[in-house]
Amino acid sequence: MTTYETPQGFIEVTEANQDSKVSPHFTIGEFLSHQKDGFPKYLVLRERLLLKLEHIIETLYSKHFPVDSLHIMSGYRTPWYNKSLGQGPYSQHIYGGAADIYIDVKPKDGYMDDLNKDGKRDYQDAKVLIDIIEEMEGQSLYNKFIGGLARYRTTPHHGPFVHIDERGYKARWND
Repeated sequence: MTTYETPQGFIEVTEANQDSKVSPHFTIGEFLSHQKDGFPKYLVLRERLLLKLEHIIETLYSKHFPVDSLHIMSGYRTPWYNKSLGQGPYSQHIYGGAADIYIDVKPKDGYMDDLNKDGKRDYQDAKVLIDIIEEMEGQSLYNKFIGGLARYRTTPHHGPFVHIDERGYKARWND
């Protein structure tokens, strides 16, 4: 399947199955679109994205960041919801191949942890995560996960975060 092909199928998510594991560290419900509607909901989720996220967790742990998961701020987005955020029709979120992530372990409070230990939680903490992922790209095992990588600043609606995707070629940008 190419990056911008129509997804082959949707996964139905219900209240009963939203906590089902789709990989060792993630549940299907973590990737749901944030649209305000009831169940059932539907999503597309690419296996390669899950493998990439799991590989990032393993690498973080080996670098003495004891994470039990990554917070998925945004996973799959419906085309309507993606457009409402001002994003284009080719966003990897629409195709189930992207996630906006941050580390939220200590304290677990919905914001990026102070990864660089400077006493603040800010854009520089997202850079620590970006640098670790960039370093991973030098490893042959990681080649199949090449994709988009960007960091975003704090806004009134959220703290800093990192966008990753598995589009198959290197793409970089910053807000």
